[in-house]
Amino acid sequence: MFYRYLSLLLLCSISLSLSAQETRLLRQPSLSESQIAFVYGGDIWTSAHDGSEVRRITSTPAIESNPYFSPDGKWIAFSSNRTGAPSVYLVPSSGGMPTQLSWHPSSAFVRGWTPDGKRILYASSRETAPVSYNQLWTVAATGGPSTKVTEQWGYDGDYHPNGRRIVIDKMSRWDGEWRAYRGGQNTPLIILNLKDQAEELIPNEKTTDVQPLWHDGEVYFLSDRDWTMNVWAYNTRTKAVRQITRFTGTDAKWLAGNGEQLMVEQDGYLHFIDPSTGNTNKVSISVVGDFPWAATKWEDVSRRAGSVSLSPTGKRAVMASRGEIFTVPVEHGDSRNITQSSDAADRAPLWSPKGDKIAWFSDDGGQYALHLADQNGRGERQKISIGESKMAWDPSWSPDGKHIAFVDDDVRIRVIDLEAGTTVTIDVGTNNIDRSRTEPVWSPDSKYLAYVKSAPNNFRQIITWNAETKEVKALTNTFADSFSPAWDRDKKHLYFLAATDLALGCGWANSSAIQGVPSYAAYVIVLPGDEDSPFIPRSDEEKVKEEKKEDDKEDKETGKEEKPEKPTDEKASGEDKKADKEDDSVKIDFERIERRIIALPVGNKNYIATAAGPAGTVFLAERKEGAPGLTLNKFTLKDREAKEFASAVRNFSVSADGKQILIQSGPGWKLAGTGGPNAKSGKSLQPKLMMKLDRQAEWKQMFEEAWRYERDYFYDPNLHGRDWDVVYARYSPLVPFIRHRSDLSYVLDQING
Repeated sequence: MFYRYLSLLLLCSISLSLSAQETRLLRQPSLSESQIAFVYGGDIWTSAHDGSEVRRITSTPAIESNPYFSPDGKWIAFSSNRTGAPSVYLVPSSGGMPTQLSWHPSSAFVRGWTPDGKRILYASSRETAPVSYNQLWTVAATGGPSTKVTEQWGYDGDYHPNGRRIVIDKMSRWDGEWRAYRGGQNTPLIILNLKDQAEELIPNEKTTDVQPLWHDGEVYFLSDRDWTMNVWAYNTRTKAVRQITRFTGTDAKWLAGNGEQLMVEQDGYLHFIDPSTGNTNKVSISVVGDFPWAATKWEDVSRRAGSVSLSPTGKRAVMASRGEIFTVPVEHGDSRNITQSSDAADRAPLWSPKGDKIAWFSDDGGQYALHLADQNGRGERQKISIGESKMAWDPSWSPDGKHIAFVDDDVRIRVIDLEAGTTVTIDVGTNNIDRSRTEPVWSPDSKYLAYVKSAPNNFRQIITWNAETKEVKALTNTFADSFSPAWDRDKKHLYFLAATDLALGCGWANSSAIQGVPSYAAYVIVLPGDEDSPFIPRSDEEKVKEEKKEDDKEDKETGKEEKPEKPTDEKASGEDKKADKEDDSVKIDFERIERRIIALPVGNKNYIATAAGPAGTVFLAERKEGAPGLTLNKFTLKDREAKEFASAVRNFSVSADGKQILIQSGPGWKLAGTGGPNAKSGKSLQPKLMMKLDRQAEWKQMFEEAWRYERDYFYDPNLHGRDWDVVYARYSPLVPFIRHRSDLSYVLDQING
């Protein structure tokens, strides 16, 4: 009994210790004479100056931000998007029901109060057009219409205690976390005389100067003049600027004052500042509360389903949704969550051509690798390393089930030998753009891998790799922009899309150029050199019946004519034909292959993708102007025409046997036979994808992956001189304190800045 009570006492001690843990990620402080208001977990909180008496003021899943005490400390104005766009709200500092004060559809962000405490200052882009910009407005604490403070731009501001002047930060920066930015968005802070609109500019050398406030006759603000955001002060009499704090590494993020004291947010903590010495005193605050929006719960992720692969005969489909892998029945049975891992990103699932396995790429363990499991989700999983590759795109499983091809972060086209567990590089893309458009696809006999690669002139080519000889050869030349290869299941043809009128383009910010809009046509390559064109002109002719000769009648009457023995060379010829019939592999005659590229008789349109159906059939995905989704057209070599198969298509996948196609149209899915004229008679699927979502585990995974993405994909391998492990060590301790999605965005913005 004694040990039982001792164990209970220890558990209680541990629980008390955890609940009393000092909290980080405390944001956007505001000071009254006796209290601190701050944001944590998307809500507004208050505490005493010593960090005690922590009280929750708001409790909603919305984003509450920008709390400001009224001059008398009795009220807190803040912004919230609880009813849509961020609006101005007012709540007693002791807690209670908030009152909404601004109702304009444009966002409104609280910036403070007028010195008399009667009106709330906020920034909004209301009444600015055609290009929006922020201006400062006020609204009465008792409600009513808003009044514009000045025509000057205004993103942030603070009134002088006498109310006759206001200091303004006029610029709304599109990336406020861009560290060491020295571009055109950095403008001087403005001291504006509200009577005559006279302006005084605070000295600025393209540094980022933000968060201005008046204190003891001076303007205090945050600036990165020493390459880390610190508190600085501007003396309006001497015109001198001096540095107050000397933080290194982590920026100061928010500055607050109450006329007597100053406070700053830095490194997830709140610090009081002595303006005369620059010394800081960290306030230890422990926040304990319920955050239902951060709790683990069952989540329906059916509408998030993206990457999809059909089972070989179309009985089930495998889908990826919110980092989980599910298999879904077409008709009978339940959906299965194969992975059940909020702490890992599971992507790009494939169903094996034989139907026994499912494969996907996962960062479980901190690095992407190929994972394989039985199609029913049971048994041990196999994990195959992809070596130095950090990520994998566009996976393709060979029909014989032995290999999986993919393209990695360094634009290498790689092939995994599933039996040996090894990965080899077969080719390397021309530039980073190739990473998203390689489209590897195996021939029906697994002998060739076709993929897309940019030529030196940036036109794409269709390339093949021979799995037996390891040879790499081009199927198309550099005079057309070719992509989206698809092997016909008859093993004699390969389809693709190409434009011959592609011209120079221009970037999204270039308004001084006119670019052509290319149109893409569908083509077919006749792979064997001795195969006829599928489009030989047809001619209707009347068949003439042959009349029987008298000699034939006599032969019938007298008996069968003795057949002479076949010559030896004819026997050999027959054996050769038999051998050819047994050798059913894909044969490509590369000599003069360009002369065997033929346009399908479908015209030039905005085609964007192809997919092979049954032998002699190809699906062409077309983007029509003004139409929702894609239009899927079915073309057959026999009929020599394309007919609409499905419309409003968002996603589609053809089964390994080519007989079934799964189509996502709008929010729903439909399985149809590829042999039919269209998908109207297909079976509707309503996948119910439920996952047990551990949000905090998911947020940690997202942080880890974002950090890896910057490390692995940043254009400068030296990361502009940053030690990326130091960056991880600086921000990863904040992750356990994330209680709202907005907290994660805040941390990720700082990493990427």
